[in-house]
Amino acid sequence: MNLETTVQEAIQMRFREIFGEAFKVNEPMARYTSARVGGPAEMFLTVENATELQLAVELAYAQRVSYVVLGGGSNVLVADSGIEGLVILNRARAVHFRHTGLGVVCTTESGMNLSSLARQCIAKGLGGLEWAVSVPGTVGGAVVGNSGAHGSDMGSNLLSATVYEPGNGPRIFSNEEMEYGYRHSSLKREQASGRQRRVVLSAEIELKPEAIDVLVARADGFVARRKETQPGGASMGSMFKNPENYYAGYLIEAAGLKGFRYGGAKISEKHANFFVNDEGATAEDVRSLIAEAWNTVREKFGVEMELEVELLGNWQFDSSRAA
Repeated sequence: MNLETTVQEAIQMRFREIFGEAFKVNEPMARYTSARVGGPAEMFLTVENATELQLAVELAYAQRVSYVVLGGGSNVLVADSGIEGLVILNRARAVHFRHTGLGVVCTTESGMNLSSLARQCIAKGLGGLEWAVSVPGTVGGAVVGNSGAHGSDMGSNLLSATVYEPGNGPRIFSNEEMEYGYRHSSLKREQASGRQRRVVLSAEIELKPEAIDVLVARADGFVARRKETQPGGASMGSMFKNPENYYAGYLIEAAGLKGFRYGGAKISEKHANFFVNDEGATAEDVRSLIAEAWNTVREKFGVEMELEVELLGNWQFDSSRAA
């Protein structure tokens, strides 16, 4: 037994001591991602509240273990070879509401399902999150990625977020400090830097009282629109961000790739910016579709699209192909 193995076992033992059966090793990731693909996480932990989430990240940071927080498993593609380090499955879902005189503030832990939260707000006659009624993922993912739909986004609703900073502890970020842009935030930009990630623990969202029947009608319209234009089944959501002055789905369709298949994955015939696990796809099947779409659109239209989906794990890239 070498030193590296001994250190790894000691780290795993420490996580087991604190978290018990919630901690696992070599846990297959396909069941936790919306695309239903992905190899095993070297270490895997489910947390049930924001306190546990902070403790898990603090422990990983102290042990110099790389970590990633997973919510609903949308907008990520996990490599077939899996993920080194720790995957934290965020199930922190506590929610409460307080009246401020001008409106209502919803404080929610970051593992709360965004769509479920939107429906809770509607049922209470609180407007502002109807756009999220059928958007996949969790509040934490929405805060980081500035999720949006139907002309609104998280940046339009967020008052503040409590964020754990590795080595410094939690602090409150205002909406302005999040530096929101289209599917971007200051936290999102860090993910490609290789630094240990800051982690959203909870968020405060501003809402305004409104008639429930009006909110329901608005939300029903959004749901109907999504069902009409987007495919069901196992996908990651929108694959590429919309380039300036273009729609990614239109570019992919115009490039002749609607319905294009690689292995068990295909580009949706309903919306070309959705890549679907159709017949037992592998993550590499999906990445091959990504490369095909990116290269073809660049060659035909001179537009270099940017991924909205994050690639997680160990990927072996072919230098002749796009990311």
